[in-house]
Amino acid sequence: MDSDAEEQEPLDAETLRARRERTSRARRKGRRPLALILTALAAGALGILASQLAGGGSGTAGTAGRARPAAPHGPSRSRAQDAAFTHLIAYGLPVYCGGARGNRLALTFDDGPGPYTHFAIAELQHGRARTTWFLVGRNLAGHESLVGQELKLGDLGDHTWTHRSLTTLSSEEATAELSRTQASLGALSGRPVQLFRPPYGARTPETDAQAKRLGMLEVLWNVDSEDSAGADKRGIARNVIAGLHPGSIVLLHENRGQTIAALRRILPALHRRHLHAVSVRELLSADPPSDAQLRAGPRGCHLYGSTAAGLRAGAGG
Repeated sequence: MDSDAEEQEPLDAETLRARRERTSRARRKGRRPLALILTALAAGALGILASQLAGGGSGTAGTAGRARPAAPHGPSRSRAQDAAFTHLIAYGLPVYCGGARGNRLALTFDDGPGPYTHFAIAELQHGRARTTWFLVGRNLAGHESLVGQELKLGDLGDHTWTHRSLTTLSSEEATAELSRTQASLGALSGRPVQLFRPPYGARTPETDAQAKRLGMLEVLWNVDSEDSAGADKRGIARNVIAGLHPGSIVLLHENRGQTIAALRRILPALHRRHLHAVSVRELLSADPPSDAQLRAGPRGCHLYGSTAAGLRAGAGG
């Protein structure tokens, strides 16, 4: 028989053990690169996941469980817009309306804060509307938290300390009414107070000069809701909706239940007309009245159907 076909002799135990050890070492050596690759991949995946959970990534993993960024207090202003607003203060005349060149108008609320304020805030939030609050200084005590909530929806303005008609006071008394409220509001809000509205809309050239000296813009209105004259919710809504035009400044009061109810008609009407309710500063910075409008007083707003008769002393405010 040929030698290649001869049956091989069986291996002894020691030879078999040595052969198994060589085979095992070879297998372990072959597994090592694969293990290193898998470890690296796992570490990388864990790093990406940790980054996303910490807020550094994008996609579902990065946003799950993470609060959305807080909404800004208001649109950012350019230097040109700040300059336009500063010019109005320096001009020293009251403002009745904006320039009517865009789709903005200003709803304003006098005489707060008070027991109805949180209802007004809720309606404005629901209607995605910004505003300006002209606050009475003596009403601030006990309502400090409301002032913070009002600030989130727009601007704060000075409506004097006691809501007395400034035309009946001495120059020193009138200045004290303005400066005391301005200082208190500034301390509460942490921001300079640059808007002022005289109670009842009653003013004189001396009133204008006092506001200018304190660095405040005197803001009146060209649309009177007549809520302070006793109009019911339907009448208030009708008066305001008739004056919903670009550039309008609307007079309302936050301390009247019928006014809050009227907002449920006013705000939808505003949206149907594709108008945006902004703060007074936002309106006047983006769309200021011309110098000719300022010199014309309430007549400068005649294109918008102004209710100039509502500006007589003793009406509104």
